[in-house]
Amino acid sequence: MSVSVQHLTKRFGAFTALDDVSFDVPSGSVFGLLGPNGAGKTTTFKCMLGLATPSSGTMRFDGKPLTPQTFQQLACVAERSVLYEWMSVREHLEMQRRAFARFNPKRADELTELFVLEPRQRIRSLSKGMRTALSVVLAFSIEPEIMLLDEPTSGLDPLHQRSVLKLIIDAAAQGRTIAFSSHQIGQVEHAADHIAVLQRGKVILTGPVDGMKAGLKIVDAVFASDAIALDGLNGDVRISRVEQTGRTLRLTVNGGVEAFTAQLTALGAQSVRVDDPNLEDIFLNAVDPARRAEPV
Repeated sequence: MSVSVQHLTKRFGAFTALDDVSFDVPSGSVFGLLGPNGAGKTTTFKCMLGLATPSSGTMRFDGKPLTPQTFQQLACVAERSVLYEWMSVREHLEMQRRAFARFNPKRADELTELFVLEPRQRIRSLSKGMRTALSVVLAFSIEPEIMLLDEPTSGLDPLHQRSVLKLIIDAAAQGRTIAFSSHQIGQVEHAADHIAVLQRGKVILTGPVDGMKAGLKIVDAVFASDAIALDGLNGDVRISRVEQTGRTLRLTVNGGVEAFTAQLTALGAQSVRVDDPNLEDIFLNAVDPARRAEPV
């Protein structure tokens, strides 16, 4: 089942939280939603789930609008806990069993054991990470076709973060469609094959991760001192980003790698290394493409 968000706008009074947001989540894919704090990721999920009313725009699940029946095939993990403080882990699982026809008790038991959750424990006594873990268990135990996961590793230790990412990847391999957000770009890179980057409520980049990396290269040059003469590099249109950290100059370039390597060597670089970009490079290039080192 695919998910499509088209021209989504959400205003709170005079403030526009989302401005004409559009993206598609292909069936059976993992879609990562990235952006700085306040970019609109959580508001996007709330609109998709019907928890906030859009000012305009449409959300379609397998080509159809959200209805109460959609939730039999859709699971979510909210950024903030929506668990009942006075209920136990077991009682939440029982509530899930009664509410969802697709609930798999064997799967629920496996996941409860995986995250080391005590069934008798009350929610009020759980840590933030344990609450996140229970929310993940509840979402995956109904074996949905679509999953919307807002920060599904929040508060978890590194081992259980990896467990959540594995669950996401395995679910997509079984044909499920998953959209999730994370402040940890490495997690999105590990799991997602498509992304959208939000900034100030607008989509500034979206598409397959592999396609975004095509053609881009990262060039790192180390000099003898931090007084680096850029000699026109700042003005080259093939360079989208220039960063200097001490004696190291990093260029994000599109084409002409050999020429840049030769130019940097001529400028006195002691070593020059060319790498493929990672998702953090793609993200920084999207949210701050015009950054330039100060000329010397």
